Amino acid sequence: MTLLRLPTATASARPAPRARARRGRADRKPRLLVAVTAVFFALLYLPIGVVALFSFNSKKSLTVFGGFSLRWYHAFVHDDVLLASLGTSLRISLVAMAGSVVLGVALALGLVRCRTRLGSLAGLVMLVPLITPEIVTGVASMLLFKGLGVALSTGTVMLAEITFSISYVTVILRSRVAALNPEVEEAAMDLGATRWQAVRLVTLPALLPAVLASAVLIFALVFDDFVLAYFTTGVDPQPLSVRIYSAIRFGVQPTINAVGTLMLAGSVALIALALFIPRLFGRRGGLDILSGE
Repeated sequence: MTLLRLPTATASARPAPRARARRGRADRKPRLLVAVTAVFFALLYLPIGVVALFSFNSKKSLTVFGGFSLRWYHAFVHDDVLLASLGTSLRISLVAMAGSVVLGVALALGLVRCRTRLGSLAGLVMLVPLITPEIVTGVASMLLFKGLGVALSTGTVMLAEITFSISYVTVILRSRVAALNPEVEEAAMDLGATRWQAVRLVTLPALLPAVLASAVLIFALVFDDFVLAYFTTGVDPQPLSVRIYSAIRFGVQPTINAVGTLMLAGSVALIALALFIPRLFGRRGGLDILSGE
């Protein structure tokens, strides 16, 4: 009996030479785009790296590096003016963080639970501070305080920063609130809890990772903010960012390099903590916390 030999699928499954060539070209990295990306990051981070390097310079020079030393960090620690400004920035950041988180959580809950056209309009208005240039917000805040006869001080900086930061908290928390099952709150109220008790004991604990992440992020943003603080601060005490700007107008001192390096390191650490906090609670982490996904 003659056995019929069936054709194997090996030859047909094997990609054609032309298809392999196209796949190889697609897998290759575009050299021009890689070069442009490398140049972009070099121009972006190289000046920051130079500032960090010269903050450890043993010489009082911004062009000649004479060796590693903590001389300028020691000078910053013993500079009463800069330390006073640092304390002012920390107070402003803490107050702005607390105020914006409380108001942002309430606004996020209200925007999600409100199903009317007014709620949709309020959601659009909430996004306006995010797309408005910060210098416009700073000038508007200054004119508002001047028009009301309020003297510029640390308190006006706190109010301006809280107003500006509410939108960031609301954007982060809004989708988190929308993802919650409202039946959980209804079940709590069926068991005898009031509306406020259901929010406090059920909703807020579920939002805690996003709330903590947004709080840390707001602290970092407010601490580094210059434009809004510059237009709304008084004469003294000034936030650290405004104090640094006032100092470099008369020449950059090596101490400023040390202060800038510390501010950069602190901001990076806080933002990394904000991105890592959801993982501590077993939630998704990473950049999705910034987009609210």
